[in-house]
Amino acid sequence: MKMVTAIIKPFKMDDVREALAEVGITGLTLSEVKGFGRQRGHTELYRGAEYTVDFLPKIRLDIAIDDAQVDTVLDAIMKAAQTGKIGDGKIFIQPIEQVIRIRTGESGSDAL
Repeated sequence: MKMVTAIIKPFKMDDVREALAEVGITGLTLSEVKGFGRQRGHTELYRGAEYTVDFLPKIRLDIAIDDAQVDTVLDAIMKAAQTGKIGDGKIFIQPIEQVIRIRTGESGSDAL
């Protein structure tokens, strides 16, 4: 089992969710986060004053999947989230040792 964590631009969320649904992903966790990478934020003008926005709004998706689904899920996220511009995001993949569904006590892949 793997935990796929994707950091994407907020306006791409609906596209990514639809792409994941098409490949059979039925559950995910979404968090609104802020951060920056190579783009390093930007400057904005508000009421005549210029200020720097260091942390940009992003969406973090956490998806627990079977090992067999990794390539399909990565491909779906990358195609749906890509704009070709800086700040498209990153995908992290980590192993999961154990999963337990609290309601039923199921464990392993059955709990996903």
